[in-house]
Amino acid sequence: MDLITPTDPRYDDARTVFNAMIDKRPAVIAQCASPGDVVDALALAEREGDAVAVRAGGHSVAGVSVNDGGLVVDVRPMKQIQVDPEAGKVRVGAGVTWAEFDRATQEHGLATTGGRVSTTGVAGLTLGGGSGWLERRFGLTCDNLLSVDLVTAGGRLVTASEDENPELFWALHGGGGNFGVATSFVFRLHPVGPTVAAGLLIWPGALAAEVARRYRDVAYDAPDELGSGLVFLTGPPEEFVPTHLQGTTVVAIAALWAGAVEEGAEAMRPFRELSPEVDLVGPMPYADFQCMIDDPPGLHNYWSADYHDTFPDEALDIFVKYGFERQSPHVQQILLPWGGAVARVPEDATPMTKRTVAWVTHPFALWEDPVDTGRNIDWARSFRRDIARYA
Repeated sequence: MDLITPTDPRYDDARTVFNAMIDKRPAVIAQCASPGDVVDALALAEREGDAVAVRAGGHSVAGVSVNDGGLVVDVRPMKQIQVDPEAGKVRVGAGVTWAEFDRATQEHGLATTGGRVSTTGVAGLTLGGGSGWLERRFGLTCDNLLSVDLVTAGGRLVTASEDENPELFWALHGGGGNFGVATSFVFRLHPVGPTVAAGLLIWPGALAAEVARRYRDVAYDAPDELGSGLVFLTGPPEEFVPTHLQGTTVVAIAALWAGAVEEGAEAMRPFRELSPEVDLVGPMPYADFQCMIDDPPGLHNYWSADYHDTFPDEALDIFVKYGFERQSPHVQQILLPWGGAVARVPEDATPMTKRTVAWVTHPFALWEDPVDTGRNIDWARSFRRDIARYA
C-alpha cells in the first residue's frame, strides 16, 4: 500500500478527478495494488476515524470518489486482465478502464457492454448498472456480471456470485459502490468485432427537427443489434467536418451494429436517406468506436438524465430546442433508446428499475471557465423542468 499525503509531490495529481468542479482534499490517498492493501487501508481509516471514499476510474461526476479530510481507497493500481476466450469470460482488476478492457478482449473478438467513454472505470460503471452501445443486444454491464471479489467494511474478503453471497451479488447489479470495496470482477463476454459497422452521421442544424423525428421513429423499433444515440453538439474543427459546419450546432447519430458487418449498411439506410453531410459509418475497430466520443479531462461537468415511456412530437420539440440553446461548445444533448435486452430482464432481478422505458434523455453540460458554471447548470436544469411532463 502506497500512502500519499498532502506534502507528497504526487498529491495533487492523485486527488484530481475527471470533473473540474470537484476540488476535494483528502487527508490520505491509499493506492492499493491488492486486496490485502485494501484491508490495510480500511483498518487505517478505522483507527484514524476517517471517512472513506473509493476511487477506481475517477469518473464519478458527483465527486463521491474523493473526499475532504478522509481516506481515499485508490484501486487504480489493480490493472490485471485475464481473458478466457474458450469460456467466454474475463477477470479484471478494479482499476481497469474500459479502454483497457476493450483492447484486451478484442484480441479475441470478444466484448461486453461497456461505457460510451473509454476512460471510465469498469468498477464504477458496473456497480452503477452500466449503459453502453451494446446494451440493447447484450443487456447492461451489470447484466453480464458473473462474480465480484470485494473487501467488506469490516475488512473481510468475500466473493459475490449467484452461488456465493447471492443477496450481495443482487445488490451489486446497479446498487452502487457502497457495499464494500470491489477488487476484481468476472464478466460474460460475447462475440463482437474486432471489426464492426459503426461511426457517426452528421447533419447541419437546419435539418435537426427532420433528423430527430426520423431517429425517434426508427431507433427504438430497430433490431437489438443497433445501438445508437441522437446527439446535438458543436461541429468540431476536424478535417472530416465541412468548414461551414465547424463551430455551429449540428445534429448527429452515433451508431453501432452489433452483428455481421455486411448487415450494418441496411440498418443505417433510414438515416442515410436524409443525406448526412458527414458519413463516417463503415467497418471500423470496435475498440476505436468505443473511444469516439471521449471528452478530455479538466472540464467542468454537470450531467443529468430522465426516463421516458414515450417521446411524442412535443417532447422532441423541447429536446431540439435545448439542443440549440447549449451554453458551451462542449455541451452535448443526447437521446438514447432502451428496449431490447435491457427490457427483457425482470424488474426485480436487479436494483436497476424502470427497465421497460423506451427512451433516456441526457443533458451533458461541459464547460471550461468556472465563471460559466451558473448558466450551464441552469441550462441542464431548465431542460429537465420542461421535459418533466413527458418523463
